[in-house]
Amino acid sequence: MKIVDVICSPGRTGFYFDDQRAIKRGAGHDGVFYTGEPVTEGFTAVRQAGESISVMLVLEDGQIAAGDCAAVQYSGAGGRDPLFLAKDFIPLIDKYIKPELVGKEANDFRGLCAMMESIQIDGKRLHTAIRYGLSQAILDAVAKATGRLMCEVVADEYGCTVSETPVPIFTQSGDDRYDNSDKMIIKGAQVLPHALINNIDTKLGRKGEKLLEYVAWLSNRIQAKRVDPSYAPILHIDVYGTIGAAFGNNNYKEMADYLAKLEEAAKPFHLRIEGPMDCDCDRETQVEALAGLTRELDERGIDVELVADEWCNTLEDIKIFADRKAGHMVQIKTPDLGGINNTIEAVLYCKEKGIGAYQGGTCNETDRSAQVCVHCAMATQPAQILAKPGMGVDEGYMIVYNEMNRILALRNAKKRKA
Repeated sequence: MKIVDVICSPGRTGFYFDDQRAIKRGAGHDGVFYTGEPVTEGFTAVRQAGESISVMLVLEDGQIAAGDCAAVQYSGAGGRDPLFLAKDFIPLIDKYIKPELVGKEANDFRGLCAMMESIQIDGKRLHTAIRYGLSQAILDAVAKATGRLMCEVVADEYGCTVSETPVPIFTQSGDDRYDNSDKMIIKGAQVLPHALINNIDTKLGRKGEKLLEYVAWLSNRIQAKRVDPSYAPILHIDVYGTIGAAFGNNNYKEMADYLAKLEEAAKPFHLRIEGPMDCDCDRETQVEALAGLTRELDERGIDVELVADEWCNTLEDIKIFADRKAGHMVQIKTPDLGGINNTIEAVLYCKEKGIGAYQGGTCNETDRSAQVCVHCAMATQPAQILAKPGMGVDEGYMIVYNEMNRILALRNAKKRKA
């Protein structure tokens, strides 16, 4: 079945674009706004509205397949592509991409993605956000044209098996890390709370005391409020490099000493720490630092998993972090990888190497991109998937949880009829 048209519409995301460099340099808060001047190219404010582009592929039988182009909250940071604004990129899709897709048969997800990934404009690859949304629409088109679910297309083309049980969902709190943690406990989230520890003075503490206090509170809160005594979520906290900033990016002993304290505070729950350090200079420095701290924890038997994030943006990056054991788990930040074909390959590669695969993304996505990501996760079975978009907990968790259960119900119904 052929693709006969490509239609785009501008959209909003579930969160904002934030200038991470300006925040790290001390941008203040005024309600939901950040104060101060932006420092990353393309930003007109430290915080501005997130934008997306919906790409709709019209099939010759009238069915419409859809995907959403979106970029991460901290666009332009850590080696990522620049700020993604709809008005700048819809004309490029119409001019350069539509002619390549119209007339193509929607029967080969990997082949169509390879074609799309090879398109260049003025010698440059398409923005990661464009490749992200287009690949979602392509997957949906192939699924609709061939009468399969999107997860079934992925499983068939990559030789994997669609999960018969839900993938653990990781919820993120934003700055409201106390009330939102309560929401997560009520919903029974398997991994929580992210916590957004992105400032030393206000969130970590100069000696880590503020985060230590929060982790102890969180452990006690779960134990006090859980209805089912067997409910034991994993505590996953993103510290945005603040531990390295406080103790020294290469000071493995002191960082490990501190992580051991966090491990005790988290008990009886298992702890993951994402982004313990952020080496702004380059990927190699980041890999060396994270691999060094990982070895230190392993040698000392400190049971805290480290999660790679910064400078781990592309499929190539993820392979390097996995190969060199820079972290116990890698966040596969779906929009950063461009086409979701790369996300699929990244999850499978991490699993092959024995590294935890966290199929993540960003709060700054859309309902549609989250739904398509669920299909990829159900086919590849990562250790966890991010609830997205937004930072309100309920909305993102609902979207991911419901799509996952639709897949399970539809496939169970199909088996009963077989």
